[in-house]
Amino acid sequence: MATIAKSPTTKPKARKARTKKPPKIEVVASTPEAQSNAALLARREAAVPRGVASAAPVFADRAENAELWDVEGKRYIDFAGGIAVLNTGHRHPEVVAAAKAQEDRFTHTSFQVVPYEPYVALAEKLNALAPGDFAKKSLLVTTGAEAVENAIKIARAATGRPGVIAFTGGYHGRTLLTLGMTGKISPYKKDVGPFPADIFRAPFPSVRDGITVEDALTGLQNLFLTDAQPDRVAAIIIEPVLGEGGYVPVPFEMMRSLRAICDEHGILLIADEIQAGFARTGTWFAVEHSGVVPDLITVAKSMAGGYPIAGVIGRADVMDAMDPGGLGGTYGGNPVACAAALAAIDAIEQEGLLARSLQLGETFRARFAEIGARVAPYRMWDIRGLGAMLAVEFVSDFETATPDAALVKSICAHALKRGLILLGCGMHGNALRIMVPLTASDEIIAEGLAIFEAALADAVAEQAA
Repeated sequence: MATIAKSPTTKPKARKARTKKPPKIEVVASTPEAQSNAALLARREAAVPRGVASAAPVFADRAENAELWDVEGKRYIDFAGGIAVLNTGHRHPEVVAAAKAQEDRFTHTSFQVVPYEPYVALAEKLNALAPGDFAKKSLLVTTGAEAVENAIKIARAATGRPGVIAFTGGYHGRTLLTLGMTGKISPYKKDVGPFPADIFRAPFPSVRDGITVEDALTGLQNLFLTDAQPDRVAAIIIEPVLGEGGYVPVPFEMMRSLRAICDEHGILLIADEIQAGFARTGTWFAVEHSGVVPDLITVAKSMAGGYPIAGVIGRADVMDAMDPGGLGGTYGGNPVACAAALAAIDAIEQEGLLARSLQLGETFRARFAEIGARVAPYRMWDIRGLGAMLAVEFVSDFETATPDAALVKSICAHALKRGLILLGCGMHGNALRIMVPLTASDEIIAEGLAIFEAALADAVAEQAA
């Protein structure tokens, strides 16, 4: 090993700099009152922008699998899963162990500076899991919106075209480009336009709005005739199950028609699987239910069991369209998150969570139907989804299907008081979605459903009073 001589003039300077008296920092001892939910909420409101919303006015202290405890010691059953991030549960032991082992080696080099094996191993794994019998490559980034932005960049570079078509009700992120594709104004797009050009909106099939698959496809063809010249469209992007839009699966006929339309016009089909992927629907990717193979897939959320990572998986020739340096990011494919993702994927495989998702889906469907008929007749308008990616939609009038967002908000509030974390969704805010960890025990699921039933009864009674 080479020896570096130390200059006698530099050592005292370095020592002097290190011994410089640091500024005095006053440390305030924490008290139970300072760590109460109310005190932390007051600090939050003073320090955090109001645009960052929190569904629950309680602060997490610790969590395990499908349970969470707040700073005051109250226990909650978690049916939200960090917005579909925790398919393998809070702090899955193998995921945590893998992350800690990587932390003991190194936490960051930037893959663009000094690459590392966990990034390559995760890319190989994603390429093997994604549908399609062609060569694939994967890009790793940090967030879902970043994955979507890169998918559009890749599609434009590969096709030489600018246009992108998205759908009503779709959610693709909060950056300006992804907001342009997101099909819902409030709260995401309100007051922050204009959005990038060459983004077009097609209708999504909707039973509520009387839009059939045929109507939606006619709307897409009309879009080609009026605004989106087909040979200038790079990609069509769609969530195989709408996420924030209400957990509405894309009819399989629609997915197959989109594949045919893309093939006809040389357009790339992007499946946004950020919320639906990694066993949530009973398959690795929700698009697999339709038998359709997309050109690009965006992934994030449950890929790493709570660690921040995202990616784009796609045809190798398409993924290679960008020049070296055109893709990447300082933290993209962080080594700790890569290690966690490999462990989370292994847990899904080893613990049979694809089958578990299908089983949980059947359980929730049956219990929701029974609870709805007994506790709130004619208030549950729809129970829908794939596997354990389910939503229940509530209405004030069954015949007109009038959305009842107030009831959903009340159910969530009463559930939280009783110890269950729930989240709403949907274009009208009148659906409850299920994102419980797939590792939750049958006993926890039963307890959570019992709390949901009681909360529904509370909300219905409150509305009737």
